[in-house]
Amino acid sequence: MNRTLLPIRIVFILLCAAAGWLICYTIEDWDKRRMLATFIGGSIGILAVLTDVMLKGFSLRGLSAITFGLGVGTLISYLIGTSPLFRGADAQYVYLTQLALFLVATYLCTVIALRGKDEFNLVIPYVRFVPQEVETSLVVVDTSALIDGRIAKVCEAGFLSAALVIPRFVLDELQAVADSSEPTKHARGRRGLEVLGELRKIKNIDIRIPESDVTKKQDVDAKLVFLAQSMKAKLLTTDFNLAKMAEFHGVHWLNLNSLARSLRPELILGEQLEVELVKAGKEDLQAVGYLEDGSMVVVQGGRPHIGQRVTVEISSVLPSAGGKMVFARMLNDRALG
Repeated sequence: MNRTLLPIRIVFILLCAAAGWLICYTIEDWDKRRMLATFIGGSIGILAVLTDVMLKGFSLRGLSAITFGLGVGTLISYLIGTSPLFRGADAQYVYLTQLALFLVATYLCTVIALRGKDEFNLVIPYVRFVPQEVETSLVVVDTSALIDGRIAKVCEAGFLSAALVIPRFVLDELQAVADSSEPTKHARGRRGLEVLGELRKIKNIDIRIPESDVTKKQDVDAKLVFLAQSMKAKLLTTDFNLAKMAEFHGVHWLNLNSLARSLRPELILGEQLEVELVKAGKEDLQAVGYLEDGSMVVVQGGRPHIGQRVTVEISSVLPSAGGKMVFARMLNDRALG
């Protein structure tokens, strides 16, 4: 138990017990039941503290929904309780009826508000207070974008000026991947954490890490989409399925793979380029090299020059799953060294 809260809880329980003792002065029949009243008051205090402990980690969005429900329920019970229906009735029955109305109305309104809490935008972390007239653009970053690593280079180059929102549950997922006993997952997680460190070092990059969990949903993708909706932010990812899910929910998404494809230079037939040949091709005398963007270049007659950088002339360009496949031939059959 939190040492700071412990004395507060003890004092609260004692005050509840004292209230039970003092209330006997206002009720005639309870003059001789002071110990019972004290016990009831203390029990109510203990019940409240236990409820507080059980609600540890309860989201601020849920608290806002409960507050809204209690407010509406109280208003409804007050309006009904003060209506002409109860004029002239016995005061004791009016009190009991109003109490029942209050309990039922607040309960129903609170439950309804909690069930629809995802529809409310009443939580402080999701309200942006910007001193300027123009709102700051926000981009929610998912785990795949951090592991990919290219986000750091994009931000460093100044192509992404929006504030980056990296939710706490994304960092937790990244840490879980880094702590994996599987070597591949461990390496991916470590790379993601290193990229996060690189982002923090970049000047003029605003990184925000919301501490509150957005919802009780277990699916991280659903949390990301919901958070982007709540903050009216874009979603940065390399996960195709997450991008489609975001699109379905009306969230604008940014895909680093799409950006990389868009930045690939257009290749023209007959154009000359330099490429390093790294391995043999499938056909006789063919060699294979790669452009800086990862496009494969198949060079006819280049096998004797494997390991060298040569000048080639583009003969055809075909689309492929990885982007483009370029077919070329040696230019004057001469290597650059």
